[in-house]
Parts: sequence; C-alpha cells; structure tokens
Amino acid sequence: MKKFRPQSGFVVKAYRFALDPNAAQERALHSHCGAARAAYNWAVAWIEASWWQRKAESTYGIPQEQLTQWRPWSLPALRKAFNAVKHTDPRFAAWWQDNSKEAYNTGLANAAAAFDNYARSRQGRRRGRAMGLPRFKSKRKARLSCRFTTGTIRADADGRHVTLPRLGTLRTHEPTVKLLARVQAGTARILSATVRHERGRWFVSFQVEVKRDLVRVARPGVAVGIDLGVKTLAVMADSAGAIREVANPRHLDTALKQLRHASRVVSRRQGPDRRIGHKPSKRWDKANAQRNKVHHRVANLREDALHKLTTSIAAEYGTVVVEDLNVAGMLRNRRLARRIADAGFGEIRRQLEYKTRQRHATRLVVADRWYPSSKTCSGCGAAKAKLPLHLRTYHCDACGLVIDRDHNAARNLAALAAAAVTGTGVAGDQDTTQVSKPRGADHKTRATRPGHTAGTGRAGGATLPHQRQTETRDRTQAEALTL
Repeated sequence: MKKFRPQSGFVVKAYRFALDPNAAQERALHSHCGAARAAYNWAVAWIEASWWQRKAESTYGIPQEQLTQWRPWSLPALRKAFNAVKHTDPRFAAWWQDNSKEAYNTGLANAAAAFDNYARSRQGRRRGRAMGLPRFKSKRKARLSCRFTTGTIRADADGRHVTLPRLGTLRTHEPTVKLLARVQAGTARILSATVRHERGRWFVSFQVEVKRDLVRVARPGVAVGIDLGVKTLAVMADSAGAIREVANPRHLDTALKQLRHASRVVSRRQGPDRRIGHKPSKRWDKANAQRNKVHHRVANLREDALHKLTTSIAAEYGTVVVEDLNVAGMLRNRRLARRIADAGFGEIRRQLEYKTRQRHATRLVVADRWYPSSKTCSGCGAAKAKLPLHLRTYHCDACGLVIDRDHNAARNLAALAAAAVTGTGVAGDQDTTQVSKPRGADHKTRATRPGHTAGTGRAGGATLPHQRQTETRDRTQAEALTL
C-alpha cells in the first residue's frame, strides 16, 4: 500500500490521551480489539491453507499448472475474501455486525504487513533478523489494539471527550486542548485513531498531520557529546568546555523491594494452570493486578524521566552527538542486563532522533559503533589498545592527561561534531549525517545468520513461476515482491 507522505511544511505527529470508559464502553473496546485479532488469525489461516494444499498436491504428482492457485495477501484481496465469508462462516456470522468494519480491517492490514515482511526477509530486502511465517495471535497474550481510519474521528469541543466510530463518545482522563487548539486553528488534520490497552488502562492515539513549527534552540552554535552509562545515566560535554552529569534514577532498583513482596503474595495464591485447565482464583487476580501496578509505575516513571531529559537536550544544543550502541548485545551480559534495560539507552536515541528533526531542526550525529570514544585521549588524540571496564579514570601515556573515563568519552564525542559530513545541508536532515572512522575500523554487525542465503522458494511447496504475476494485479504497491 502506498505510504502516506505529509504535504510540504507539515509533519506527522501522534497525540495520545488516556481514556476513562464506562463499563459498556470497555466491553465494546474489548470486542473491537478481539475482532481485529480474529480477522488477523483468519487471514493467516486462509493464506497458508493454499500453501499446504499445494504442497500436498505436489506429492500426488499433479502438474504445476494444475495445482491450487496461490492466494494473494494484499489488503484489497483480503478484504474481498473476508467480506465474502463473514456472512456464512460460523466464526463470524453471529457477531461480526457488532463491531466497526475498521476493527476487521485492522487485523487484515496487520496480516498483509506480516506477510510482506516475511517475503522481504526471504529475499534479503529487509534489514534485521530473519522473519518467520506469521503466527496466530493468542487470546491470552495478544496486545489489545484497534485502528480507525474512516468515519467520525474527532476531539470534541469541550476538550474532555473524543468520538470514534461505533464506540461513540468516550471521556478522556486528561484534557485534549493541545490537539483541539491546533485543529480549530487549521494547522492540524486528524488522519487516524488507535485505541490500545496498555499498562492497565485504555489509551487513544491520534495520528495527526501538523504544521511544522520550528523552535530555535537556546545555543544553536554549541555541540554536545552524550556518553551513556549505568552508574551515571548521561555525561554531556559541550564544545564550550562544560561537562554536566545526569544521575541514573534507577526506577526499577527503587521498586525491587516492593516488587518482591508483591510477587511473593502472587505465588501464594492459586494461579492458572493450562495443563489441567485450572482457572486462577479471585485472590490471585487481585494480587496479580497489584504486582502489575508496580511494573506500570516503574515504566511510567522511566518514560517521564527520559522524555524530560531528551526534550531538554534537543531544546538547548544545535548539534547532538550520540553513540550507535549495540543495546541488544549489551543485554546479553547477565550482570548488567537489568540495569541497562532500566536505563533505556535505545529509547534515548529514538527520542532524540525525532525531537531534533521535527521540533528544532537541529543536527543529530551518530558516531560509528566502533569509534573508540573511551580509549582515545581527548587532549592529544592518542588511543589505547585496551581499556578495561573497571578502570574508571583515563591516564594518557602520551600527554599525561588524567580525566574521568566518561568525561573523556563525552569530550571525544563532542569533537566529532566538527568532523561530521552532512549530505544535503537541509536543516534537520540527519539521514545523511556520517562520521569518519578515526582508526579505520570497518566492522559491521552481521545482519543474517551464517550460511543463510535468500532463496526463491516459498513455504508450502514449490515456487510457481507465474505466481507473483497473479498476485501483482490486486496489489496496490508500486513494486511487487518476488519470492
């Protein structure tokens, strides 16, 4: 499906508000999210059924041209097939009319995207780890979510309610005046809305096309290098020579005592047992809800602290330099995994990327993953061959500089701002910003498994030569995928 692109001078932003639905509205929200999950599972089963049928037929010696046709997974094709069976299929016939059509469209769109990701991964055209076949979503574990793209989607004029298709008017836990003011002024247009159950409550997120209002930073000519750590969350050294430390709040460590107590209470209740079909007791549900509240509070505190930190950085400096950390690899260290996850290294970089681009049009420079920021002397540029992690003070053998390890790394990162090469020169365009590799390192993280090559075969049987020509006719993408 063609990707939406905002008009010139506008950006796409999200406005999220907590909801306070009544009992009937909460049942309707659960029903819509369940309908999306059911439609997704139906689409996965419908597409894979033809694959396994072809595989079975091929074992009978049936010629290729007489095998069952491939079923396409494009969104228009899935919609057409689902609308044809929903009236007679016993899984949907009795209740499909209770929910908005957007609920089923959400599940079908997710299934189409899942099969597209699988196809691109098999071709080697998708970055990251290899994607497997889409799997069914469990009723117990699936995330409750539903997206609305058509119908009545608005923030009401009173600033405390929102209106969604079939769900009606729902009260928000917080005022919607920020979004409402932009909509009334004509500088924002609501594109879609997504309801989701997260951390024990319901949220609605509006995808909005907003006029881009750039805010000038406080110090546009100053660059800052940010060195992330566990003991100190961030050490920031700017090009003016100032060094500032941000303490690690360690929200999870603070709540561990309370979390252990809540977990012991849960373990002493009669919980669920899927092996014998035993349902949890009411006391277990109550104790588990109390334990979840502790987790939710930790997540909320962490999110609030990281947003405040990244917002202050993006609003102050004209150039921000961060490291390309291998967070997934760092989490494999069992001694530090919990504290690294609690610090949120990856989230800090993600927030800086969009805040520097959309709000202030400043430059974000990402240092190479193999750049030796800690091993290089910030005074003379000499680099050490090794620097163990337990050595917290940097001693330069060339110039005699003695400095804190993290301060030294932050100063080296700040110096990279001058060496960064921008590709377009457009304000806020960080996509082409590159940093030279001082030591000539050319290491790359392995993107695919050793010995894994992208093949042309497809799960479910032999590849039909004209299979993609058949599917291309009902796809809306400009370029069809080839398996």
